[in-house]
Amino acid sequence: MSQDDSFPDFIKRIRGGDPEAAVELVRRFEPFIRREARMRLRNPRLTRLFDSVDVCQSVLASFFVRAALGDFDLEKPANLVKLLAGMVCKKVAFQVRKQQALKRDMRQMVELPGEALDAIAAGASPSRVAAGKELLREFRERLTDEERQLADLRAEGHAWEEIAAQLGGNAKARCKQLGRAMQRISQQLKLDEADDV
Repeated sequence: MSQDDSFPDFIKRIRGGDPEAAVELVRRFEPFIRREARMRLRNPRLTRLFDSVDVCQSVLASFFVRAALGDFDLEKPANLVKLLAGMVCKKVAFQVRKQQALKRDMRQMVELPGEALDAIAAGASPSRVAAGKELLREFRERLTDEERQLADLRAEGHAWEEIAAQLGGNAKARCKQLGRAMQRISQQLKLDEADDV
């Protein structure tokens, strides 16, 4: 985030798909996300199945898609930190429940040395940026025309009251409409890892 940017402007750039803003967000917040994930993945049986990089990528993918669709009202960095911490917590809890539901015997899993896991490059590589754009494109294609219009207006920074005045209905109903659409598509794309904070 440049010194000229206010935090809401920075978030607006992210909503607009600005790759420089996305890289900056990853650079600034990925260490925090990974630290939060490591704190919640203290059980060695869990770290054999997934690690902080997996959780971080899942959180960032969900965040960028939902931000691009105008899902978050973030006015200061502390709001983003709280949101990301909540997403990490819910992603890890989802994975724990998923593993328990599959009744996997985690004692039989082979553990990789920490160096092997850390060898994965951090940051927004071109392939990660491309994957994020592809995910957003796929997400948008699954929206109905009306849902896409809602998402576009939110991504432009319009308040729900303004959207309801423009499209009809009331603000709360329009907010719920987009929320249900995002939940539906997240489930279809297997992004529904309990990150609705």
